[in-house]
Amino acid sequence: MKCRHCDANVTLPFVDLGSSPPSNAYLTPVQLHAPESYYPLRVLVCESCWLVQTEDFAGFDDMFSAEYAYFSSFSSTMLAHVKRYSEEMTARFGLTASSCVVEVASNDGYLLKNFKAAGIPCYGVEPTASTAKAAREIGIESIEEFFGKKLANRLVSEGRQADLTAANNVLAHVPDINDFVSGFTLLLKDQGVSTFEFPHLLNLVDKAQFDTIYHEHFSYLSLTSVNTIFQANGLSVFDVEEIDTHGGSLRVFAQKRSTGKHVVTPRVAAMLAREAALGMKTAAYYGQTQADAVRIKRDLLQFLLKAQAEGKTVAAYGAAAKGNTLLNYAGVRDDLVKFVIDLNPAKQNKFMPGSRIPMVGADVLGTTAPDYMLILPWNLEAEIKAQLAAKHKVTWQYVIAVPELRIS
Repeated sequence: MKCRHCDANVTLPFVDLGSSPPSNAYLTPVQLHAPESYYPLRVLVCESCWLVQTEDFAGFDDMFSAEYAYFSSFSSTMLAHVKRYSEEMTARFGLTASSCVVEVASNDGYLLKNFKAAGIPCYGVEPTASTAKAAREIGIESIEEFFGKKLANRLVSEGRQADLTAANNVLAHVPDINDFVSGFTLLLKDQGVSTFEFPHLLNLVDKAQFDTIYHEHFSYLSLTSVNTIFQANGLSVFDVEEIDTHGGSLRVFAQKRSTGKHVVTPRVAAMLAREAALGMKTAAYYGQTQADAVRIKRDLLQFLLKAQAEGKTVAAYGAAAKGNTLLNYAGVRDDLVKFVIDLNPAKQNKFMPGSRIPMVGADVLGTTAPDYMLILPWNLEAEIKAQLAAKHKVTWQYVIAVPELRIS
């Protein structure tokens, strides 16, 4: 295998999670009677640029189809996060009615609506028809295409360059990371700023977050690898922040290498030094994740089998992609987890890919209360508990599987 960034031979194993369907390929009742497509889920490490990346992956169009069912607006945590982001970026970079903000992977408009409300011109780039339609319904222009140099050149030719670009939780999702990053270099105005948010590889390794590995994620990113990729594609990093989304992420600030004027903050060197001190540029650092995945799988199965033997019922909350990784790697089916609750109507009355566990709305709790509630998006534990406590009499115990089994 050749590295997606530097084209070096890649042989160092990181984790092998067997095979599973694409994480957001939710099934309709009719599709239950048809076969599913499974793809290997094996991740390797490039020892040249230290990009962690999937070996095999589903077709890009298979994962981001017209029926794509992830809508950011269903998370109050994310809505609060992007509202703060819009306020902070507006103040820091002096955005006004004469500025232009572009979000790549703009989903249902959950972020850009804050800039629109503030009177700052903006538009989104979003390839999935379902979410782009939702954004347009709230007045957010959405260009329904995949982003890269070709689209960026066209936008520049139309005079649509950006003072600020936002790319939240998308850098890991692109198979051609060089083409993607180069697109931002083209789209930015000379003094423009790009921000990128992505789960920090450091947390995946140190906190055993193996379930954040799934087919939509082609790369697993550190500042070390991102800094190298950006430099090679015309961007330079001038600041970095640690944020708490998705179990611990980085927000990286970048500018054009040739024309950017922002002074590089000490936080950049400090984070690079921290990653180096932890061993992220050594093969040994990547040797623990497989054992962590096996441990978590074993502990979850032992719990579920014990609950079944005792006649207890287990349900799950949150039909998240990370939940599909966990359930499929552990081989869990609906004999062990009866149903998955999700607030998103686009997921309700469908079935989880691979495990084929039915997805339902929270109203099921009015007539059926489980003994245990397994929270699949563990990063939203507080939000989920608050949602359920506000509307239901909580008689069940909560279960978290990652980074270790916890019952409360």
